[in-house]
Amino acid sequence: MPPRRGKPQQQEQVVLGPQAKEGEYVFGVAHIFASFNDTFVHVTDLSGKETITRVTGGMKVKADRDEASPYAAMLAAQDVAERCKALGITALHIKLRATGGNRTKTPGPGAQSALRALARSGMKIGRIEDVTPIPSDSTRRKGGRRGRRL
Repeated sequence: MPPRRGKPQQQEQVVLGPQAKEGEYVFGVAHIFASFNDTFVHVTDLSGKETITRVTGGMKVKADRDEASPYAAMLAAQDVAERCKALGITALHIKLRATGGNRTKTPGPGAQSALRALARSGMKIGRIEDVTPIPSDSTRRKGGRRGRRL
């Protein structure tokens, strides 16, 4: 039986990301988690529920010792910015986090370079917030009664 000669089917164009007018900023939230072992750059929508992209320093370098380095964080942030632009996200709010809790509240070495790489790649930066978990009272810290002896 020959194929039916009806109306030709329309190909729907798939557009990823939000629809926005020209010159209008579309915001995402960049969660930068910088520990002393790795750096995560994780972009979500404004609610934080929908992940847009996530790249870590360990995905960008071969050696384990380099996962937390500023260079690995910079490469991860550049990848994230490229993916965000492809999806139409033009601006980012930054949430910076260190390990926190009963461990160190100081962000790792990759935090500053990840933030700088996002800004240099053409993304507009909205608000920058520190979301490191600070305990009101905590479990006992590791190291024992006399502390870590060097």
